[in-house]
Amino acid sequence: MNLKSKIQLHPLPNHIAIIMDGNGRWAKKKGKLRVFGHECGTKAVRSTVESCAELGVDYLTLYAFSTENWNRPKLEIQTLMKLLISSLKNEIDNLQKNNICLSAVGNLASMPKKVLNELKHVVYATRLNSGMKLTLALNYGSRDELVNCFKEIGSKIKKNIISLEKIDDDIINQHLYTGNLPDVDLLIRTSGEQRISNFLLWQIAYAELYFTDVLWPDFTENHLYKAIENYQKRERRFGKTSEQLN
Repeated sequence: MNLKSKIQLHPLPNHIAIIMDGNGRWAKKKGKLRVFGHECGTKAVRSTVESCAELGVDYLTLYAFSTENWNRPKLEIQTLMKLLISSLKNEIDNLQKNNICLSAVGNLASMPKKVLNELKHVVYATRLNSGMKLTLALNYGSRDELVNCFKEIGSKIKKNIISLEKIDDDIINQHLYTGNLPDVDLLIRTSGEQRISNFLLWQIAYAELYFTDVLWPDFTENHLYKAIENYQKRERRFGKTSEQLN
């Protein structure tokens, strides 16, 4: 079935965020090590990025590595870092071909130096691309982001750079890792788990949530189209009634 043909150009979600979950379970089902699942999951990343760009989605944010992921086995963490470096090297041409601008959010200073160097290289190389904005959430945790935000704002209040009365949504947004990224319209989580896992808590205030049982390595463009089709059937009221919208 050609699910892509069911997608309407309007209302296309402006910002899609994805919690890419299920790599380890996918590998375990096949009798493989968890790291094998992460390796195979990179194919789903490429497919999803290309499909979103082709559809005309303006912003895509992927939860690549959380602050809590440092608690995983050492071998798994090492493999994830190596995969990240190799993916950045391998995908730069593809990003350029699809006019995609890459950025990253999170406590990046704590990432391994080799990862940071490769990340900076690709971010700089794609900075002028005018197509979809692809953001990787790395060493990211929303609570950590909010604590950092409040500390920065508190420091500026203390120094009389910002007055307490001036604090609003825009001021908070400016001090988040995500900066001027727009709010998330559609949040997708794979693997059947139905939780947010400390991801973009502020930014998903009015997002539509979509959960699928599909494990991330099995996530295809058709699964993406199904999620978007589901999103387009929903009524986004933002606190208003249906009568007010019609």
